[in-house]
Amino acid sequence: MSPRHHSDEFQDPLENYDPKQYDDPLEEALATQPVSAIQATPYSGIAPDAPIHEAINQLAGLQIACLLVEEDQKLVGVFSDRDALDKVALEYDTMKDRPVRDVMTTNPVFVYDSDSSSAVLTVMAVHGFRHVPVVNSSDGKIIGIVSPHRVTGFLQSYFDNKD
Repeated sequence: MSPRHHSDEFQDPLENYDPKQYDDPLEEALATQPVSAIQATPYSGIAPDAPIHEAINQLAGLQIACLLVEEDQKLVGVFSDRDALDKVALEYDTMKDRPVRDVMTTNPVFVYDSDSSSAVLTVMAVHGFRHVPVVNSSDGKIIGIVSPHRVTGFLQSYFDNKD
């Protein structure tokens, strides 16, 4: 191995880097726009100790499919219409007063507000979730939730700009 000479100058490989040029505004938006560019509010949350019947009433009353389970403004779980159907419906009378934490989805997949917007689509496609929580990348607090309707609105705004 030959010794390194101090006269060798460091060449930054990014010094002459030209950013990718996009022909399609939609492709550019997915690659360059952060998750924060997609509407994530309002969202509905519930405490992990709240009774299951309260969560189900909230889902039904607001006509939504998903509640973010939060403690100290941090995401601790998700309670969805699927959780209600799969884990509660057949045993509602015995389950209704138990805490949401007993049936919520723990360790939910989420995206940071600073991730690229394509991260939301990736989570939806790879994990099969229709709703993806959004968390602040600096303090870990919940920002909101992205739904298929909100993603469609985001994509449509760039699709409309193609012409």
